Amino acid sequence: MDNPTGEPLEEYYTTDEHIQEALIAAYDPIHWADWGLGQYNALNIDGEIMGDNFWVGGATKTDMQNWHMLFNYEGNENNTLSSLWTVDYSGIKRCNDLLKYLGWATDVTPENSKSYEMQARLLRVFYYNMLWHYFGNVPFYLENLSAPPYTAPQYTADQVYGELIAELEAVIDSKVLPMKYYKGLKDGKVIENDEGQLGRVTQAMAYMMYAEMVMYQNDEDRFPKALGYMKELIASSDYQLNPSYANIWETEGEWSIESIWEINYEQTNSERGWSSPLAVGGTVMPTLISPNSFPGDEGWGKGNDGWGFMPMRKETYEMFNAQDKRRDATCWVIANNVEYTQRYQDTHIWLQKYRPYDKNFKQASFDQNLNYNNNYRYYRYAETLLNAAELSLRTGGSGSGEAKTWLNEVRTRAGLTGLDNISVDDVLTERRLEFVGEGKRYFDLVRAEGISGASTKNKATTALVPDEYGYRTNSWTAKKKHIPIAQGELDSDPALIQNDYK
Repeated sequence: MDNPTGEPLEEYYTTDEHIQEALIAAYDPIHWADWGLGQYNALNIDGEIMGDNFWVGGATKTDMQNWHMLFNYEGNENNTLSSLWTVDYSGIKRCNDLLKYLGWATDVTPENSKSYEMQARLLRVFYYNMLWHYFGNVPFYLENLSAPPYTAPQYTADQVYGELIAELEAVIDSKVLPMKYYKGLKDGKVIENDEGQLGRVTQAMAYMMYAEMVMYQNDEDRFPKALGYMKELIASSDYQLNPSYANIWETEGEWSIESIWEINYEQTNSERGWSSPLAVGGTVMPTLISPNSFPGDEGWGKGNDGWGFMPMRKETYEMFNAQDKRRDATCWVIANNVEYTQRYQDTHIWLQKYRPYDKNFKQASFDQNLNYNNNYRYYRYAETLLNAAELSLRTGGSGSGEAKTWLNEVRTRAGLTGLDNISVDDVLTERRLEFVGEGKRYFDLVRAEGISGASTKNKATTALVPDEYGYRTNSWTAKKKHIPIAQGELDSDPALIQNDYK
């Protein structure tokens, strides 16, 4: 196999510079999901549409029909998250490439080689984790397919989990990755070069993904280890709550003291466009989730192009206590007398966290509505605290002990009084308030099916049912946990077994 210049790959991938090129390529698919390969799949929208905080919206019920059908638990092989499958397997392929190329490298220090290896292995777990969450039963391989028919065995969801969690433990145990890349100062000293590394995977990111996976799997045997990782983050000075919840979502709040991992987007580029969606640049997500033909306010100019997806349910706004500082930082309430083009399921309430501002896209040189610079906040320290609280309770901890302390840190930052003796259900309720619009609620509802003490409001079978407006007419069942595999994938590999979604 030769590269385009005619130089054999095994001769090209010998230097540190060229190995780094392959590593950067392995990171690249992280940015593709919001738009690319013919479909919009902004990760927070994909993670919210099947939950209970938002409607799907858009121009009509057939606008992004796959989202509407998944919302109503009637997705099929032609209406699913097909591009997300391709994005994640593209990432897996590139990680496997990098790991292969490392075997050819002769001009890479042992230290750098180990760092590149662990970054690629952790990224590969990230991509598979996404596939596992949505599709469950997926083809699994750790070396790229090299011979016809270029297919891999389809593992069950439990088998995929077993492979991934073992791989993740190996990465963590290597202790190769730094706990954090620093922005600005550490211990009062300027840190050289770190700011350019923000967005690379870290040990802390691995800890968070580990806790997320074992909690979603309800793998009680691994709860103590996950709790230990959360306690390590809490005990360190690396991460803390941002004193201002609203600041987290501002441009100035990106990579704040609370950010454990973000997916970076940038407006000041001349690469990403509608004809080049996989190029480096900004994100279309704020365009997707904002009102159409908006008359303008102090932050977003008149007539800007919003597409009306993911209007917030009124019930979501109303669940916040009036004193909860998260309410106004989460909910963008537009007065009823403000006129814009109302689209399907409009409520005049939108997601404030990622709402569009002129300052976030006007510097893009073209295709501006595709090039907002809003980073996607993937893991935050608030989630560390709530993970720790839940894991403590589920491993025999007292509701009046350390779990209460951790949960109340989150409540105090929100301007609320603390609770005296907490339960797992209190943690699930707090997670709902804390993470509205961040793509976590649906998965919390699903995993709560296996949690003793979860209330009906926090369990999928009782929360995800037909609504009074006639939008959702079907109920979630355990068969809906894994969404359908796309027809194109079934056609390309006749051995693939479709998920039973009926």
